[in-house]
Amino acid sequence: MRYAHCAPQRLHCATLAAGLATLLLVGACSKDKNVDEPARLTPLTSPTFKVQRLWSSGTVDNRAAAKLRLGLGISLVDKRVYVAGHGGDVVALDLANGRVLWRAKTRAPLAGGTAASTALVLVGASDGQLFAFNATDGQALWKVRLNGEVLAAPAISDKLIAVRTVDGKLHALSPADGHELWQQEQQVPRLSLRGTARPVIIGDVVLCGFDNGKVLAVNANDGSVQWEATVTPPHGRTELERLSDIDSPVTVAGHDVYAVGFQGRITMLALDNGQIWWSHEASSYRASDIDEDTLYVAEANGDVVALKAKSGAVVWRQKSLGWRAISALGVMDTTLVTGDFQGYVHWIDRATGALVARERAGKTRISNQPLVAGNTVVVVNDRGDVQAFRVTPIPGAVPKVVLEPPPPPPPKAKKSKPAAPKSQDQ
Repeated sequence: MRYAHCAPQRLHCATLAAGLATLLLVGACSKDKNVDEPARLTPLTSPTFKVQRLWSSGTVDNRAAAKLRLGLGISLVDKRVYVAGHGGDVVALDLANGRVLWRAKTRAPLAGGTAASTALVLVGASDGQLFAFNATDGQALWKVRLNGEVLAAPAISDKLIAVRTVDGKLHALSPADGHELWQQEQQVPRLSLRGTARPVIIGDVVLCGFDNGKVLAVNANDGSVQWEATVTPPHGRTELERLSDIDSPVTVAGHDVYAVGFQGRITMLALDNGQIWWSHEASSYRASDIDEDTLYVAEANGDVVALKAKSGAVVWRQKSLGWRAISALGVMDTTLVTGDFQGYVHWIDRATGALVARERAGKTRISNQPLVAGNTVVVVNDRGDVQAFRVTPIPGAVPKVVLEPPPPPPPKAKKSKPAAPKSQDQ
């Protein structure tokens, strides 16, 4: 079986004409014979971590929406895991054992969430509704309609809730009752990836990427734009080539902001004024993450890259997961963790980029970022199944550094038929 990877096949079109164009473009791409196949996994000869499955929970049903690539990730607050299903259920689980603590029913086509604080759990729907629940007992607090699909988790602070919708709008809502405080809007291209970036709230600033390749910094108090920066300028002749969405949340470390776009760049910006410090070509629609001095990015082609945070210089590049549609990266003490399209969970050494552990969580794709709590990792697949793993080092084990995928096996030689003997008359 061959896979086309010229672009993620989850596109959102502003018009019906653009929708038809998308089908033609994707169809043409899928018929291309020179496509990239997912890297074949080989057994880890020297794993350095032991992975133990703690519990598994199928408390929400996402089977009908598994192909929609919804942004129904999980959130983790106060040792509680919050998960939502496209069918309308929102569930709180105990991190220690997976026990259901409460369940709420919305009867709405949930598509973006969950987001959680110590007080609230939020989840959005593809019909534009946003629901708020009490984090302690799951009691419904309020709901509002935003008139735009919610495909990413909101951001929560004491002052406001920030929500992106697919119509290019950034909404600020009151945590008390959901009434709108202010709104900002950016133009949406005719063709864009199906997805939106989750906003990020830092102090009195709301940061968010948009489908036109820009990042906005908005004053949380009055909704005024403090600055905007173009991270991934569109380029190319066709609308497919000009896709430049920023579908992942920005990463903030101190006074620095890191943003990455699809078919564009990864860029370091100044938090106070949006000045660009460095920028390199990259393509990703997954969230990046950072530790003390290194930025980690899961690129659209499946490469995992470590960059010097202050300069953008490449520290290492792991190519062994190429075209496996990996999720955003979770950062543990010494490793990174990601899921892939076949349900595998991979652990990567932060210092060297070596693959150090692997476990299969099932046969369903893991699109959303794994969550990390100490030595525990929680993942949710596209069917809505949640699993928790405990990761412990193997004493004395040394990782084997392999940054390139193994070469494909040589084709088998075809046996040639022996030539027929010539007759004496010839």
